[in-house]
Amino acid sequence: MYNSYKIVLNTAAGRRRYMQYLIPYIVSSKMVDRYDVWVNTHNGADIEFFKRIAEKYPVVNLVWQPDGVVNGNKSINAFYKACVEPDTIYFKLDDDIVWMEPGLIEKMVKFRVDNPQYFLVSPLVINNSLSTYLLELEEKIKLDDYYNSYASHPVLWRSGVFAQELHSWFLEKFLKTKKWEELHLGKKEMGMTRFSINSVLWFGDEMRKFAGVVPGDDEEFLSCIYPTRRGMSNAWNGDAIVAHFAFFTQREELDKKGILEQYGEVCTEQWHKDGKSAEIYDAVQAILKDINANEAELMKRPSPYKRVVKPVTMRQRVKKLIPKVVLDLKTFFDGRKERSGFIC
Repeated sequence: MYNSYKIVLNTAAGRRRYMQYLIPYIVSSKMVDRYDVWVNTHNGADIEFFKRIAEKYPVVNLVWQPDGVVNGNKSINAFYKACVEPDTIYFKLDDDIVWMEPGLIEKMVKFRVDNPQYFLVSPLVINNSLSTYLLELEEKIKLDDYYNSYASHPVLWRSGVFAQELHSWFLEKFLKTKKWEELHLGKKEMGMTRFSINSVLWFGDEMRKFAGVVPGDDEEFLSCIYPTRRGMSNAWNGDAIVAHFAFFTQREELDKKGILEQYGEVCTEQWHKDGKSAEIYDAVQAILKDINANEAELMKRPSPYKRVVKPVTMRQRVKKLIPKVVLDLKTFFDGRKERSGFIC
C-alpha cells in the first residue's frame, strides 16, 4: 500500500531465464500488495517455475489467460480487463527486465502518485528506443550520429549490435561502478507518440473508464491512441532506471555476447550484500535449478491452453526449399554487413 493505493505489479510471463532476475526485486518489496504473473505460455517448465514461485511467495498470484488461448503477444490483451480495480496502481514489467536500481518500485509508485495527470509513467529504460533518445538529447551518451525519436528505430530498437554495445556501455561504465545515478535526467513529458511499454504504471480507475478493453496492438493503444484521444500525455521518470534485456530482433546477438550472464553476475553480487536479500535470491535460484534439472519431463506436460495454428507464409514455404548451407552463408554475410561502433 502507498497513500491508500493498493500496489499491484504484473508481468506477461514468460521466460524463467529472465524472470529469475526480476522476481527477487518484486517479492522483496514491502510496498507490493500483489504480483500478478500473467501465465501466457505453453512451456511446461516455465509454468512449473511460476507455480513453485507462487507456492514460495504468497504475494505472487498466477493469472490464467481468460480465454483459454495462448498466442504470443496477441493473447496478452485479455489480461488488461482485470486491471481496473479502484484505488489501485498497476505496474507492468516485461519479463526480461533484468536489473532495477535500488528502491525502484517505491520510487516509481511515488512518482505515479505525484503525477496523476499522465496516463502512463515509465522509468528510464536501458534498451528502449525512446529512453536512448532521451539519453542522447541530454548528452548522457555520445552516439556516432543523430538518431531520431522513433519507437521502432532501425538502430535504437532493431539492431542487435547496437543493443550489445548499449548494454556493455551501461554495465561497464555505470552498473559495475555503481554510478548509474549519473544517468538521471529528471521528468520528461511526451505525447502523441508510441513507445515500448517495457515498464509502465497506470491507475486502475483510469483503465476502468474503458473497462480494460485493449484493441489490437496493446503498445500502440496504451502508449499513443488512448492518451491522445483523452488529451493526456505520458511521462518518463528519468531519475529511476531499469535494464530491459532484448527485443526479439536483438536477442540472438545478445546471447552470443553473454549479456544476460553479465547481468546475472551483477544481480548475484547485489543480492548477496545482506543475509535476507541473499535468502530471497538464492531461493529463486534453487527453484530454477530444480526446474532446469527436470526440464525434459516437465516439457512433456500438456498445455493448459488451446494452441493457435499459425498459417504458413509464402516466405516460410520458400525458406524450407532453400538448402541449409545457403541460409548459413546468408546469415554470415548479413552479420558482416551490420556495422558496429554506434557508441563513441
